[in-house]
Amino acid sequence: MGKDVRLNELGSFLKARRGELGPREVGLPETGRRRVAGLRREEVAQLASISTEYYTRIEQGRIHASGPVLLDLARVLHLGDDQRDYMLELAGKERARPRRAATQRVRPQLRRLLEATDAPALLMGRRMDVLAWNDLAAALMTDFAKIPAKDRNYVRLVFTDPAFRSLYDDWETVAKSCVAFLHMEVAHRTDDPRLAALVGELSVQDPRFRQWWAAHHVAQRSSGTKLFHHPVAGDLTLDWDLFTCPTDPDQQLVVYSAEPGTPSHDGLHFLASWAGTRQA
Repeated sequence: MGKDVRLNELGSFLKARRGELGPREVGLPETGRRRVAGLRREEVAQLASISTEYYTRIEQGRIHASGPVLLDLARVLHLGDDQRDYMLELAGKERARPRRAATQRVRPQLRRLLEATDAPALLMGRRMDVLAWNDLAAALMTDFAKIPAKDRNYVRLVFTDPAFRSLYDDWETVAKSCVAFLHMEVAHRTDDPRLAALVGELSVQDPRFRQWWAAHHVAQRSSGTKLFHHPVAGDLTLDWDLFTCPTDPDQQLVVYSAEPGTPSHDGLHFLASWAGTRQA
């Protein structure tokens, strides 16, 4: 995606955030009926101390807004830290990135760490591609080795693989989080053709992806909890934590674990035993 696309994306993001706020939430009086939900452009402009025309041009993707103006808009629209960072990157306030990135190679140290981990673990790369995994991750989720490398993407699996989808107790929350994470990937890699192709593919295949993508929610991956319905190990409540490689921030280790002494912890031990038996 080029500069014009990035500015249009920024405008759509601002419009979506504007539509989620009411006058009372920003300290304005409610006057008369509104044809559409959310704040009006002139109200956002007033609160940000800029002209309505200037804000309109930002939202229409016609101009580059300055850093101070964008920070004022972040304040007015009650943006969280992730949303603010996303907005600034779309506005080109970060260092330009190469149009095409080289094929990612798994670092040997990370592969050794992955294999030595006695918990389900994945190594994720750009676009949330699954670069590597250990045996327990394959037993928990799916046999990644059977998936062609070009399709081995976590978000694609969440939306297109029925078996993968059925693993999650709250698939909708997981899927929405994936869309928010992917939006942040777009902000980091606006010129990545494979990322643009992935978004286009999923938008065509799944109306919910298309709807959630248009909402422009963003989030950074860090940690969380997921409830799995595993066909062999039963229900597993697992915490996940993400560790970024300091020498290559585009490679991130995701480890799933359970609280010791819980049924989920016992379930992981059973799953490991089952996976070992199956391999033997």
